[in-house]
Amino acid sequence: MNDYQKQIGAELSVWQKQMLQRPSLVNRLSKALQVKVNTWIPEKVHQAITATIKQMIRGVLFGATHTAAKPLSGQSFQESEAAILQKIETYRNTAALEGGITGAGGILLGFADFPILIGIKLKLLFDISSMYGFNVKDYKERVYLLHIFELAFSSHEHRRNIYLKMVDWDQKSKDLPEDINQFDWRNFQQEYRDYIDLAKMAQLIPIIGAPVGFLVNASLIRKLGQTAMNAYRMRLLKNDVIVKKV
Repeated sequence: MNDYQKQIGAELSVWQKQMLQRPSLVNRLSKALQVKVNTWIPEKVHQAITATIKQMIRGVLFGATHTAAKPLSGQSFQESEAAILQKIETYRNTAALEGGITGAGGILLGFADFPILIGIKLKLLFDISSMYGFNVKDYKERVYLLHIFELAFSSHEHRRNIYLKMVDWDQKSKDLPEDINQFDWRNFQQEYRDYIDLAKMAQLIPIIGAPVGFLVNASLIRKLGQTAMNAYRMRLLKNDVIVKKV
């Protein structure tokens, strides 16, 4: 085992422990408050938001497969990950610029940031998946991609449950239904909204909206990229692919 393998193995171990951590008292109270607030929102509103996010993400999922980055060939695993880190940085800069522009544009442009940012995040996940050598045209790989999204932007309790679904994915994916409509879209959109609501609401405030949008979007993309790298490392390490590539 070379130094790079030891390094990513240690990083992966720390990340996995974080994913399995039980929520703290503060986390539980915060989640309870969010759940309570959600009960004040009419059911028709929840249904409308769920349907909107579902259609938005389905559009990206089935459209981005044609433009995903090609799998890297002829490179060591370390070189591949260096290229993936560069890709994440490119997307981070794009999202930060987009957040700054929409944040400076007031409420109307601030609301436009929501679907644009989702598109950027999902396209990044497609590229990372492809660059690790996974076939994003496979429906089950796209479900894994959605779980990575959930893992990055969910409460502690929900994150732990999603992580456990992803462990031993190659075996568990065999039992997935073939219809993506059976995916739990309601929990998906609600966890995502609860996670980013406070930060993104600040983006709508005049004057501070631009710097907030710039910093928040950059931070969200960085977290998503790190989550995706560890999620795919988990599969590659388990399948002993890294040893063959380095």
